[in-house]
Amino acid sequence: MVAPGESRELDVVVFGATGFTGGLTAEYLARHAPEGLRWALAGRSPDRLEAVRRRLVAIDPALESLELIPADVTDAASLAAVASRARVVITTVGPYLHHGEPLVAACAEAGTDYVDLTGEPEFVDRMYTAHHATAVRTGARLVHACGFDSIPHDLGAYFTVRQLAASGPVTIRGVVRASGMFSGGTFHSAINAMSRPKQSKEASSARRRTEPKPADGRSSRAVAGKPHRDRQLGFWLLPMPTIDPLVVARSGAALPEYGPTFRYSHYAGTKTLHYAAGGAAGVTAMALAAQVRPLRQLLLGRVKQGEGPDEAKRERSWFTVDFIGEGDGRTVHTRVSGGDPGYGETAKMLAESALCLVLDDNPSTAGQVTTAQAMGEHLLSRLQAAGIRFEAVA
Repeated sequence: MVAPGESRELDVVVFGATGFTGGLTAEYLARHAPEGLRWALAGRSPDRLEAVRRRLVAIDPALESLELIPADVTDAASLAAVASRARVVITTVGPYLHHGEPLVAACAEAGTDYVDLTGEPEFVDRMYTAHHATAVRTGARLVHACGFDSIPHDLGAYFTVRQLAASGPVTIRGVVRASGMFSGGTFHSAINAMSRPKQSKEASSARRRTEPKPADGRSSRAVAGKPHRDRQLGFWLLPMPTIDPLVVARSGAALPEYGPTFRYSHYAGTKTLHYAAGGAAGVTAMALAAQVRPLRQLLLGRVKQGEGPDEAKRERSWFTVDFIGEGDGRTVHTRVSGGDPGYGETAKMLAESALCLVLDDNPSTAGQVTTAQAMGEHLLSRLQAAGIRFEAVA
């Protein structure tokens, strides 16, 4: 968060705009950024940045003068220059565990807000341990997981808590269903994360040793559920070992409206036991293969980063996340839903997160914070206006 009275040349910089999701994020800003927003594209290839700008000019001819900034994750000086000029930096350059820390460090040091798409728990934990304190000192808001990981789940749980309005303990289960392809970057990040169970556990333990407990004796945790049939929703539920429940639990720890005791469980939902069993077997096999280098390289080689499906395929894709919230003897059912999760809606969520940080009167926060903690109601309103539905289900 740039200090009051401190001017920056640029409101938003999109770093990684030459990638598939980065390009979609830039296109979203070209169509929806408010008049007068000062933004730019950054990346390591001037020629590829110029190609992206030409696509954007076809959307809005005024973007002919959009600034292009050479920057590379291996060049700390170039990242420091980007961070010092911008109020918010968007990055889509992953896997973040391999490429992400230099930009986090630059933004934390410069007091610049930062948003990314990571779904890598180890990366997020390592960034907390290494850079949270610096960001608190400078006022930077480091907001990870601002795409399908984990906005529908984090803000969906936030929306559910507000609908429930309980004063006592709260439990929520979230059930995600989706159609469509996830991005190559997401796939690579997931495989790399699965290949590092020991390192991930070490990073989590290091974070727990430094992270303060919730105030006033409150408790907030992600709880791993078991496969079962949910009679209320009518789906077979398969626990999902993703970053999403960890993010939701951190929002619960930060915000008192989640109650004195908050528990969240996260599942994939299928209509039949056959699909649930197949999904469980597939995830297990992929996790095992990820830990064997030749098999891991084979998997990574089958899905390229920086590429994605055409617009027609994205238009046919969708997602829903159902939430069942319980507290004070009451139960509420809410739902978050939208279009293509891996690309179109992810670019929308990422861009709106950056715009929210720049333009809205958000709660006073600093350091590594979640979307619910940093932006809450303002980002929820933005996403609803952009076509992502948050609704109470009768």
